[in-house]
Amino acid sequence: MEDLRDKYEVVIGLEVHAQLKTKSKIFAPDGCEFGKEPNSETSPITLGMPGVLPVLNKEAVNMGILTGLALNCEIPERCKFDRKQYFYPDLPKGYQISQYDEPICVNGYLNVKGKRIGITRAHLEEDAGKLVHAGADGLAGSSYSLVDLNRAGTPLLEIVSEPDMRSSEEARNYMEELRNIVRYIGVCDGNLEEGSMRCDANISIMPKGSKEFGTRAEIKNVNSFSALQRAIEYEIDRQIEIVEEGGKVVQETRLWDDNARETKSMRGKEDAHDYRYFPEPDLMPLKISREWVEEIRAKMPELPQAKRERYMSLGLSEYDASVIVEQMGLALFFDEVLKLGASPKIAVNFIMGEIAAYLKETKLEINETRLTPENLVELISLIEKNTISNNIGKQIIVDMMKDGSKASEIVEKRGLSQISDTGAIKEIAQKVCDANPEQVAAYKNGKVQLLGFFVGQVMKETKGRANPKAVNEILKEILG
Repeated sequence: MEDLRDKYEVVIGLEVHAQLKTKSKIFAPDGCEFGKEPNSETSPITLGMPGVLPVLNKEAVNMGILTGLALNCEIPERCKFDRKQYFYPDLPKGYQISQYDEPICVNGYLNVKGKRIGITRAHLEEDAGKLVHAGADGLAGSSYSLVDLNRAGTPLLEIVSEPDMRSSEEARNYMEELRNIVRYIGVCDGNLEEGSMRCDANISIMPKGSKEFGTRAEIKNVNSFSALQRAIEYEIDRQIEIVEEGGKVVQETRLWDDNARETKSMRGKEDAHDYRYFPEPDLMPLKISREWVEEIRAKMPELPQAKRERYMSLGLSEYDASVIVEQMGLALFFDEVLKLGASPKIAVNFIMGEIAAYLKETKLEINETRLTPENLVELISLIEKNTISNNIGKQIIVDMMKDGSKASEIVEKRGLSQISDTGAIKEIAQKVCDANPEQVAAYKNGKVQLLGFFVGQVMKETKGRANPKAVNEILKEILG
């Protein structure tokens, strides 16, 4: 299949649905908190009862505008809502209020790892409910489904990219950056596992050099980055196999089965006319003044790309900067440490080293530990003043994360202050050299790399408290 892939170019576009973090639904006052008892977050408006009218949630509009600005979109002065007609058991009204030809955001783009990916539009709409499949019917699986309408009416922003991606890796990078952005600007928690961010992938292939796109298949509701890559890779191979055997790819909607590692046909792909869109009669078109847009633009926080560039200007590697930015809690913690005047180099060494290892081991976020930015800054200050060595700092940072202790308290309690008395260090260094005559002889015969061995032995004798610079200078003097 790899050889066959060289004959084709892949074309990928993503439709990403982000649930907005409003306290109430987009057209109704009922809440939209995840995990509540099924069907407890509903109202007559959400259920589409006779005589009810939708009222637009202004905060959902604010979040839509903020996201559009973060994605370099134009915000038209007018947008409107439409009815999208289709029947599904978890769509209580029998139609969805969405936006069709006049969305809230248009003509944007996102730069991802040097690649510019166009964004056609982003539009506001209401989410559907959720079907919970239950029971068992032999090999057929679920024997019945239950409807939970808690999610129905939750505000969604659907972000539609241009078909600018050419590999599963580019698609993953785009979606990861999109999640970073919506999380940093505070409009969506980006939790793929809970479904607050979902992705539909449109995939087609065409012969290399062709300017005409092939027939696309849409893969619905992929809910992890790795699953997105796997689904795209499978779909590429499936379409190539069909074309190579003389068949034609059918425009359809498919589902990704991550256990079976394959896509499965769900239904023929609908076009816009299938949904019988028409303007929502219960909602007036929305006028968005330029003052409104600028007011929201003024609240824009630092975006992930700008944060990465700032970190790199402080001396961080591109890798370190990217890893920290990817974990928003860690980035916000790091920013607080920098504001308190800590050395970026020492701080990032702790964050990427002992702190990251502890968080991975315990599966905690930085704000779930007892470590404060002030305590980390104090630890760094002790190292810079040569009160303790860097190695001692590495030994006590875990305790600081566990119980919130101050570095100075731990150092005083355990007697960990750095030994800088050259006389005391010289005495210990001489003792180490006397105990290892063979290594001394080898060093004097040219094996200068053995200096590290002697330094290690001295540090072991002093339990890591000796000043490393002084140890190196004194050993070189003794060994000649």
